[in-house]
Amino acid sequence: MTYQPNKFTYSLLATLMFSAPSFAEITNLSVEPESWWADMENSSLQILVYGDNISQMQVKLDQSQGVKLKQTHQSTSPNHLFIDLDLKNAQPQTLQFGLYDNDTFIQSFDYSIQAREVGSRDRQGFSNKDVIYLITPDRFVNGNPDNDNHPSMLENVNRSDKDGRHGGDIMGIRKSLPYLQDLGVTQLWINPLLENNQAQYSYHGYSTTDFYNIDPRFGSNEEYKSLVEEAQQFGIGIIKDVIVNHMGSGHRWMADFPTSTWINGQKQWQQNPQDIIYTSHRRTTVQGPYAMADDRAEFENGWFTDTMPDMNQTDPFMATYLIQNSIWWVEYAGLSGIREDTYSYADKAFLTRWSKAIMDEYPNFNIVGEEWTDNPITVSYWQAGKQNADGYVSHTPSMMDFPLYEVLISSLTENEDWGSGFINLYEMLANDVVYAKPTDLVLFEGNHDTNRLFSLMNDDIALYKMAMTYVMTSNRIPQMFYGSEVLMTSPTKDRNDGLVRGDFPGGWADDAVNVFTQQNLSELQADALAFNKTLLNFRKSSLALQQGALSHYVPKDGVYIQARRYKAANRDETVLIIYNKNDQPQQLDLSRFKDVIGDNKNGENIFSQHSYSLDKSLTLKEKGVIILTLSK
Repeated sequence: MTYQPNKFTYSLLATLMFSAPSFAEITNLSVEPESWWADMENSSLQILVYGDNISQMQVKLDQSQGVKLKQTHQSTSPNHLFIDLDLKNAQPQTLQFGLYDNDTFIQSFDYSIQAREVGSRDRQGFSNKDVIYLITPDRFVNGNPDNDNHPSMLENVNRSDKDGRHGGDIMGIRKSLPYLQDLGVTQLWINPLLENNQAQYSYHGYSTTDFYNIDPRFGSNEEYKSLVEEAQQFGIGIIKDVIVNHMGSGHRWMADFPTSTWINGQKQWQQNPQDIIYTSHRRTTVQGPYAMADDRAEFENGWFTDTMPDMNQTDPFMATYLIQNSIWWVEYAGLSGIREDTYSYADKAFLTRWSKAIMDEYPNFNIVGEEWTDNPITVSYWQAGKQNADGYVSHTPSMMDFPLYEVLISSLTENEDWGSGFINLYEMLANDVVYAKPTDLVLFEGNHDTNRLFSLMNDDIALYKMAMTYVMTSNRIPQMFYGSEVLMTSPTKDRNDGLVRGDFPGGWADDAVNVFTQQNLSELQADALAFNKTLLNFRKSSLALQQGALSHYVPKDGVYIQARRYKAANRDETVLIIYNKNDQPQQLDLSRFKDVIGDNKNGENIFSQHSYSLDKSLTLKEKGVIILTLSK
């Protein structure tokens, strides 16, 4: 018999070599990963095969080109089987595996080994030349209302519920690509798109119930791949949001685990589903020199919530599964980066192995980890190249710069004084000495877990523009959150996830306000959008902002000056950024900045195109930010 392929079940294409008793046939057969590639750096592949009563089966590999069947591993579950392959000399081909019961043939299944895309190994990951735009897909644009609900998915669309599904999808992102290109975006980080078949609160994507398939309410695997291909035509790369720490309680594993240690607390949970140990969130226990093992285990092994079981990366089969899954998506979809969620919550030895495996396959790739703390030392521990006292080695090139973000927000909204305001932003950069490579960090003005920037700036457009400018002109990789360009708002106290991740204006057919057409934008929103377009597109062509050295001066009288300079044989570019908190006109003596101005005579404001002479004082007429490109 032949089974029709679908996104959940790898096709048997089950050609029976001879007639077998029907009762002996394996039902519900599927394989993960569903395919692989020849000529990968790591030639080992472990396939997880699902099927009723398959674990006792013997596996034989028919004639193949350069593929060796190394061994099989029986599972503690009767319905799982692991197959280890050596692909060192493999050619692209379709393998055929035979399944036997006491040497009696039962059935076979095919497995595809594909040729890699030309240049796949050498793909360029996101870098300082980019601006990353973060999208929560359910809340961005509903491009295909027909997929809002799905018969096999538990939760339906309800836009009136701030914590419910609203209907945004991959098609909506595809339709938005011209807008994003015009805005100046060059990378999209999209919150998880994988299946989240949970009864409620499934829109955010962080409760995965199928690691190899896109949620059908967002689209399909093929559509995700098409998004990547189309985005490349607009000069935009795609960064996948990956979670290796936890999954969704709706995953089929929770009813039938592949091993006895697949998740943390598995035995206790099986005996009593209410018996869950939750994470302490005490992240420094994994790096503190005096931390106790029990405290470390409570942090690493505890569940986030009862709907987010904690995966056990010390289980070798689970570890391999997660590593292969990350690599499969990079290769299958053509990704330019990974953002790894809740980075330090996973087993630290596994994180070394995981990051190394990805970077070995793609040496120019990039991974950014989320370590949500305001302590630079804690963040620096996880970055590749850091010489840690305990000898811990990471291969993750980038981390989210939460410490600098936190100080950026507070310094702009504080009153200027000896120990508050801009001075704290200035002094935070001195902590760059603890990082292996601070310029590889990702700095952001907001994300799906933080309250909205304009609201945090007390609806002050001048402060907002300073914050946006700081992120886009810093010596970091900049990231912005969808809707920040048009002043989307939120409460400012505590967590407000459903409101922070509000619907993008114009993403639904009946929206009164539409960013794409600029219909009914307020004057402030239109001003902010124009400001960001100018800023991002200037950055796209400025080597000083992408690669230049950073210099800055101690803030004085509510004014903070930074400079970026790129100097090469064929180009010398200096950009001066002036942050001013004063509501009244202020005279700025430019002689103090002669070391960065050099022999340049003029400065042109990128926003107004007004030209200023640099040999006399500059009048700062109002609170805000000025960016000057210097020339002779």
